[in-house]
Amino acid sequence: MSFLSIDVGSSRCKAAIFSSSGEMLAMRSAVYTPHCPRPGFAELNANTFLNVVMALAKELACIPASEAVQAVCFSSHGETVIPVSAAGQALGPAILNMDVRATREAAWTEDEIGRRQLFMLTGHTSHAMYPIPKLLWLRSHAPEIFNAASSFQSVTSFLLLQLGLPPLVDYSHASRFMAFDVNRHIWSKDLLDLVRISPEFLPLPVQAGTVAGRLDSTAAAMLGVAAGTPVVVGGHDQVIGAVGLGVIEAGRAAGSLGTYECITVASNQLLLNDAALHSSLNSYPSAVPGQFVTIAYFPGGIMMQWLGNLLHGPEKGEEEYHFGDLESAAPEGPTGLLITPHLIGSCNPEFDAQARAAISGLTFDSTRSHLYKGILEGIAAELAIVTECLENAGSAFSDINVFGGGVRSSLGLRLRAAFTHKRLHIMSCQESVCLGGAMLASVAVGIHSDLKSAAQAMVREQECVPDDPILAEQYRPQVKSYRQLRSMLVHRHNQQNP
Repeated sequence: MSFLSIDVGSSRCKAAIFSSSGEMLAMRSAVYTPHCPRPGFAELNANTFLNVVMALAKELACIPASEAVQAVCFSSHGETVIPVSAAGQALGPAILNMDVRATREAAWTEDEIGRRQLFMLTGHTSHAMYPIPKLLWLRSHAPEIFNAASSFQSVTSFLLLQLGLPPLVDYSHASRFMAFDVNRHIWSKDLLDLVRISPEFLPLPVQAGTVAGRLDSTAAAMLGVAAGTPVVVGGHDQVIGAVGLGVIEAGRAAGSLGTYECITVASNQLLLNDAALHSSLNSYPSAVPGQFVTIAYFPGGIMMQWLGNLLHGPEKGEEEYHFGDLESAAPEGPTGLLITPHLIGSCNPEFDAQARAAISGLTFDSTRSHLYKGILEGIAAELAIVTECLENAGSAFSDINVFGGGVRSSLGLRLRAAFTHKRLHIMSCQESVCLGGAMLASVAVGIHSDLKSAAQAMVREQECVPDDPILAEQYRPQVKSYRQLRSMLVHRHNQQNP
């Protein structure tokens, strides 16, 4: 018995088949390029998501497997929104999560409802990436699309709709709309009344792991599976990735070490307090029934992508350079470089979309390896800052289960563990979002009784990177200087942009 789990990103889609014991039987991926017609805009033909999903699923169906697919699960990135007609077709491009055209609308929403009330209601502070400001932008700037729409869908609910199933969205994904009442698990009437959008225009929120329905023969053929195969609702990739890392109990944390680095902490209650609000944390329902997550994040791996482009040219592609030569040649001890990774703005705690990266401390003797290690030092210092934001708001954890491209660097892992004073656990399966979806599917069809049982059967640890107090002490002066530089840059930008 096996499960097809699909993780739809904003620029890459991954599809994998897992056995009930967690073995990845096959995996395929494909990339697509967002269209950025103007500064701040990021769009994609919505049908691209469906076409890529179908292509990957059919590819996997052609691979001989010992076990038939028993269920399919969709998860995806959050914040992307798609305007859809009454016939279920996309009326315009998907407005992607990285799109920040709706800055004014985000500010207006927060001003109207109040920053604190918005946070206490939705678990989020206002930002242009969320769908509600984007819909307000559509109403003002593309009324022909807004007025023709009969619904506004997430990526996963759009896919379900294209397969002839009800457009459901799980609680974690619904929370990323910035209109979901995280306390009551329903769309917020107060907020939707404010922006004059009816809840009927949004997908129906359900618990992650809900069976959306069974595929008819036409839809099943689109995915290369048997007719009658159940489709299970996944969720927000960070939340589902945490499940795939075995983070399903309160007090455990997951770390996604990718383009953005994100810490997801599981808890038995929402973290809606002044400290969490001050740091702009996000707190909302998890994929585990009755549980919640609080997340903090920042741009991290994008600095490595920048370095790869700088050294090799963007045409080579990030998958083709892994920096092994730079890591082996990295200097001993602190580099003295202070590199903030804010190429596309900062996230927690200040969420400044206009922040920019800085490099301080270069000398004539600085080499590519110095620059490489300096970026790793900056990422580790930034991770320590967001970790402190979580802890100051009441999240207590001593271990982080990690996945993503960042695990390829043992030097980077050592620095992260030392700077955060946390043990880092690397799991055997690095496709944790796909594995998390497979775990949800296994529970939905009764193979495992709950996610705890699924984790025991399907999640395995490969390696543990311990905290290193000696290394942390060596870096204490440089980390102090990093924080001073960062604080100065934030203060200067605030003065220039009151």
